[in-house]
Amino acid sequence: MNYDFTTILNRSEQGSPKWQRMAKRRLDIAKDVVPLSVADMEFPIAPEIREGLQKYLDETVLGYTGGNRAYYEAVISWMKRKHNFHVERQWILTAPGVVPAFHAAINEFAKEGEGVVVMPPVYYPFFSSIELQNRKLVECPLIKEGDKYKIDFDLFDELTQKKENKILLFCSPHNPVGRVWTVEELTRLKDIILKNDVLLLSDEIHFDFVMEGYKHTVFQTIDEELADRTITCTAPSKTFNLAGMMLSNIIVKNPELRKRLIAAFDRLCIETNSALGFKACEIAYNQCEKWLEECIKVIDENQRLIKKFFEEKHPEIKTPLMEGTYLQWVDFNALGLSDEELEDLMVNKADLFLDEGYIFGKGGSGFERINLAAPTETIGKAMERLDKALNELKK
Repeated sequence: MNYDFTTILNRSEQGSPKWQRMAKRRLDIAKDVVPLSVADMEFPIAPEIREGLQKYLDETVLGYTGGNRAYYEAVISWMKRKHNFHVERQWILTAPGVVPAFHAAINEFAKEGEGVVVMPPVYYPFFSSIELQNRKLVECPLIKEGDKYKIDFDLFDELTQKKENKILLFCSPHNPVGRVWTVEELTRLKDIILKNDVLLLSDEIHFDFVMEGYKHTVFQTIDEELADRTITCTAPSKTFNLAGMMLSNIIVKNPELRKRLIAAFDRLCIETNSALGFKACEIAYNQCEKWLEECIKVIDENQRLIKKFFEEKHPEIKTPLMEGTYLQWVDFNALGLSDEELEDLMVNKADLFLDEGYIFGKGGSGFERINLAAPTETIGKAMERLDKALNELKK
């Protein structure tokens, strides 16, 4: 089947938060400008999903709907086939998204005032999921060595030796820096987690987006003892652009942890009744592997286009090739601009609507996160506008 990754969509009237935010930031934005911020895709839906949902609508009603046997079999098969991750039916809890699951887990497994460790720069809802539950945000910043980020194992050990720091909220692959953690890194982190009696809350929503030459390892699979203290958060939403379906799969092997998390879901009214979401996920996991393979090729082409652009035209601006995710992390610090000046350059001079680096916490200042899940033509036009703005800045 031929897949469409070239049609340029206009979602300005579709209720897309990404497009709505762009319209609020600039009232006079040209109609052909596509925002490259929030992490959903500017690609048409996979035809297998579109056609499968159309057929489903012809055959069913949209009443209260949970996952059926076919749904859970699809999830279990995908995890094993794609990630060598053995999952049993009873381990799978569903939620409207991974972020509500963060809130519930933090609410249940840490008391008010106790600490949750994160590794910034990191996905910004990590911060709010801790602070809105009145828990303490504990930062263990990644170490940047050249173009590569590493975990500060010594600091993590020091922080988690404090009994009040109960949870590690971990991002794998890492958003926004694009790392796919190696087995060696995960093993070293695991040793500290077990030694210091930490609960692992592992956000692996980007785990299907791994570039050639890299391999994602589901964290809990490296050790049985670790698996018994892990909540692994996954979803089809990033992989197949299904965020609007409001469905995630939260995998909890330990029955006691699972019982407590279910109670937290009930207490916080976290419930999944997404008839179309369950069916879309089932179809995606059963039929759309080829679509994903082609999508990753386009994203890889886009990241190489951007890297080549900076190397040839503005070599002071640095961006390594991603290992995973579809979010490129670009270092603009060489321009010597404040965060406010850099944002102004992007929004008002280059007509670029990205995610500003500072929102990802410590280490994010001077960076921009570019969403590459868009047609290559769109990415190319964005770089043309940026080139013009940078040349004007340098005059």
